[in-house]
Amino acid sequence: MIRVLLADDQAMVRGALATVLGLEPDIEVVGQVGSGDEVLAAAKETAPDVALLDVQMPGTDGLSAAAELHAALPSCRIIVCTTFGRPGYLARAMAAGAAGFVVKDSPPEQLVDAVRRVHNGLRVVDPALAAESLATGASPLTPREHEVLRAASDGGTVSDVARRLHLSEGTVRNHLSAAIGKTGARTRAEAVRLAEERGWL
Repeated sequence: MIRVLLADDQAMVRGALATVLGLEPDIEVVGQVGSGDEVLAAAKETAPDVALLDVQMPGTDGLSAAAELHAALPSCRIIVCTTFGRPGYLARAMAAGAAGFVVKDSPPEQLVDAVRRVHNGLRVVDPALAAESLATGASPLTPREHEVLRAASDGGTVSDVARRLHLSEGTVRNHLSAAIGKTGARTRAEAVRLAEERGWL
């Protein structure tokens, strides 16, 4: 049996995934959690062969949870399953140790096949997303630019961001200016939007 752990903050989606996988004779869903914060503890308790993680969850997001899980239980194979098929998410998921990346609107049999293939040691990536990811390339943002742009995403002022990150206002302005240039945006809000669309934030 392939033991599977599901992590998705939407109970209905989680239930549907559990039902689809549970119909297969060689797959057993051994655990379900609704946030990234619960993934590691649940994995230690249920010893899954494969963990299916959503990207956007409350608390720890799926990509950070994937990195934690991969570091703590490298034998557990990880598939990131998301509504948001963004190229940057794919690159970040693979860097976090994921072996698969599928979008939620894939046919159910594709998801089942991905679980089996990843369990057998293969990598599974949505082909259209892989092509788009290659075309878009990796995030050009430095870790600090990423941090500053994320902190600015709620529309706070430069002084708000500076206070939150314990930086000077001049430093925040410099990082925001660099991020705006690298995303090809005209404004800070547009830089945030473009970075989110590409999966860089």
